[in-house]
Amino acid sequence: MTLGVRIVVTNPENKVLLVRHSYVAGWHLPGGGVERGETAMDAVYKELLEETGIEPLEEPELVGVLANRRASPRDHVFLYRCNDWHQKQVFTPNREVLETGFYDPSDLPEATTGPTRQRIEEVLQNRPVARLW
Repeated sequence: MTLGVRIVVTNPENKVLLVRHSYVAGWHLPGGGVERGETAMDAVYKELLEETGIEPLEEPELVGVLANRRASPRDHVFLYRCNDWHQKQVFTPNREVLETGFYDPSDLPEATTGPTRQRIEEVLQNRPVARLW
């Protein structure tokens, strides 16, 4: 089984943070794989810092565990929410992440993936999260 994390990060204006990667089309929630010997929460902190320069000020809340059959029949994603954070490092585009930005949930970039849109809607409207990514 493989594990990944994705994080719904909001700012004080309730805009949501998205990233655009170099290796896959579209806009996505920040996140990535959980490495061997790493906890899911370790991966949340690592991926947020690496991809966006953000560091949570309190432990992000786990809001769901979803099967991601698009990646593999055995892949699962832990979905977290983070509202309390600070910008620890200035984001600089790199080989992995080309661009980041906070967007109004009602006006997301056109290339935002369908599953990303669904997760944002579920989390921000405090609805149950789907079982499948």
